[in-house]
Amino acid sequence: MIKALIDRIPEGYSEGQFQGRRYGISKTIFNEGRSSKVFAEELGGNDFISLNFYQTQKEDLLKPCEMPAEKVVAFLKEVELEA
Repeated sequence: MIKALIDRIPEGYSEGQFQGRRYGISKTIFNEGRSSKVFAEELGGNDFISLNFYQTQKEDLLKPCEMPAEKVVAFLKEVELEA
């Protein structure tokens, strides 16, 4: 589930809307697609979203950076990416 949400964010820079605010979103893929880093920063504001995601042979690991996992998951589910 989490991987599918992360996969819908394009690699590189994009922008999107989350809870009525606009974010600049950067996504970097590592380890032949088995690891990802996503950092989103509110444009004109102070909020941010930061996470690392790892696929291992045993499990998928979501590692939020200094924030609750619920905030990260809500962002991944609700962000409306701009074309």
